[in-house]
Amino acid sequence: MKQSDPIFRLDGVTRRYGNLTALDSIDFTAEDNSYISLLGPSGSGKTSLLRVIAGFEAPDSGRIWFQGRDITDLPAHERGIGFVFQNFALFPHLTIFENVAFGLRNGAINPPEAEIIQRVKETIEMVGLTGLEDRNPDQISGGQKQRVALARSLVMQPKLVLLDEPLGALDANLRERMQTELRTIRERLDVTFLHVTGSETEALAMGDKVAVLDSGRIVQFGTPEEIYDAPIISDVALFLNRFNLFDGTLKDGVFHGAFGSVPVSGARANETDVYAIRYDRTQIFDTGSTDLPGPALPARYLASEYLGSSIVFLFETEDNKTVEVDHHLSLGEPRDLEVGRDYVLSWSPEQAIVFGKELAR
Repeated sequence: MKQSDPIFRLDGVTRRYGNLTALDSIDFTAEDNSYISLLGPSGSGKTSLLRVIAGFEAPDSGRIWFQGRDITDLPAHERGIGFVFQNFALFPHLTIFENVAFGLRNGAINPPEAEIIQRVKETIEMVGLTGLEDRNPDQISGGQKQRVALARSLVMQPKLVLLDEPLGALDANLRERMQTELRTIRERLDVTFLHVTGSETEALAMGDKVAVLDSGRIVQFGTPEEIYDAPIISDVALFLNRFNLFDGTLKDGVFHGAFGSVPVSGARANETDVYAIRYDRTQIFDTGSTDLPGPALPARYLASEYLGSSIVFLFETEDNKTVEVDHHLSLGEPRDLEVGRDYVLSWSPEQAIVFGKELAR
């Protein structure tokens, strides 16, 4: 298989549970040797998609291709695809060594014992667990359990590893460290990771590419920068949790909203009219300021939240909408604001993203 060939492809994959359509005619192609984040809200179909690719569930329609062959009807154990479960799914009565060796000892290939020992030792060393081989899962930390679950998959030498919210059970510090380790391990092995998460921060940090899943459909696929800077529909902007979104009316190239009427040079097709501006592109001005870069949105200051590298300021508009302003500390100290005082929020109109229903007709 050439490096540029896809590692897997989905052709019209649909999965239903009674009257619920979890996956709705999905077409998707993933490149070999890549890290793909699959981002979506709860109930969007993320785990169903992984289970269909892995072979734990069969699609109601559509075909699944892996390394150039149709695997739709192959059982899971014959697909050569690794799976890391959200809850680790370790065997509590087995040692770390035997947990990692389980697939080799009980699989279809059944290699010689000397090869099993060698592969397990190498994999345990690669994930940083050397010295813990004789412990049981209840004797190690959550982060170490995650590494065991990953090692158990990697020891089988798959070309594709599916990770179902692998960092969800870890605390914040460990989650950040494991993000780096997962990327390093993937690059070392030249395999493809498909990493499911409900966290927009995690998805953008981890993936070479990000697929956004909503209501059983992949609505956008691109680099983290493309997803972050140019969400294709308002639902993606909403789920990224980085945009202030304003309802209004787009008509004849002008958007009418809570901040007045603003000319729009371009808009994107959408089910409703929505105006979006990123938190970090929204600026704070005193009431009565005349040097605004664009629209004027009156708002009352509520509170701030310190996030380490930035501070988020929370405001409330006259129609009781909460608006956020993100000030990155690399830009200097933030200004002092008085709780309960009125300010004006503004931004450069060319940095806004406008979505219009008239374009979707």
